[in-house]
Amino acid sequence: MNSYFKHIQEGIQTTLTGMRLTWRHLWAARQRRSEHSIRENDYFASSDGMVTLQYPFETMPIPDNGRYRLHNEMDDCIVCDKCAKICPVDCIEIEPIKATGEVGKASDGSPIRLYAAKFDIDMAKCCYCGLCTTVCPTECLTMTKTFDFSEFEMRDMNYQFGNLTPAQAEEKRALYEQFMAEKEAFKKQIAVGSEQLAESSGNVPVPSRPKPAFVPKKQVAVSEQPLADEVSAPPAPPRPKPAFVPKKQSVVGEQPSAEAHVKEPQAEVQPDKNENTDSGAEKPRPKPVFKPTMRPKS
Repeated sequence: MNSYFKHIQEGIQTTLTGMRLTWRHLWAARQRRSEHSIRENDYFASSDGMVTLQYPFETMPIPDNGRYRLHNEMDDCIVCDKCAKICPVDCIEIEPIKATGEVGKASDGSPIRLYAAKFDIDMAKCCYCGLCTTVCPTECLTMTKTFDFSEFEMRDMNYQFGNLTPAQAEEKRALYEQFMAEKEAFKKQIAVGSEQLAESSGNVPVPSRPKPAFVPKKQVAVSEQPLADEVSAPPAPPRPKPAFVPKKQSVVGEQPSAEAHVKEPQAEVQPDKNENTDSGAEKPRPKPVFKPTMRPKS
């Protein structure tokens, strides 16, 4: 019995504690907290007052650099297909059509030569990495701060930015095919006309000669270039080396033979052209020929 009445007492006390907390918040709800950004330091400091926002009539302040829904400014798009190639989840689908000439120019001056028959972005697949906005050369693809784009159907998450209707796309495609056909026909007509002109004049077309192979010349260093005096003066002839005749050594106690007294022929020394050839000047004597000697063994 004691435990029974104890449980009733605990239930009444917890009920009164919860009602006291509820009445306190209800009394504080007469005043409302001011709306401020979550980036402020005192966002969590205030604990009294109503904090619930009446969405969608009231929203939290979003920073200007928020990265949420993708948007493409087609007037600046050159349909380069870089965003579709770099997308890791393949949420961008582009179908370009070539134009016969320059369609226009982007805001940065880039020429536009392609039509975008299809430029779809499926935000249900997007992972909000921002790679597509980084590689865009004209910066026409951006991530906006619109975050409340929830839909009831998944197909409504596919945003279309193409600048041509299906009928206009077929017309542009047919116009480009006709342009290319006329261009090929014009090239064939010019080729046939040149052949007929050559046959009527009797001139046989001469085959073009191949270009000579390029052979780089050896560069002469500044220190290796000959001086003007060296170029004008003829090179002096080299002097002949004297003939080496070994001298026979006599043994101790042996008299030298008569052949030893015979004078050995000396090499003729040619006079230098640069030397003075006047008869009055004294000619220098040639240096004696070096003859190695061998000492007798003791």
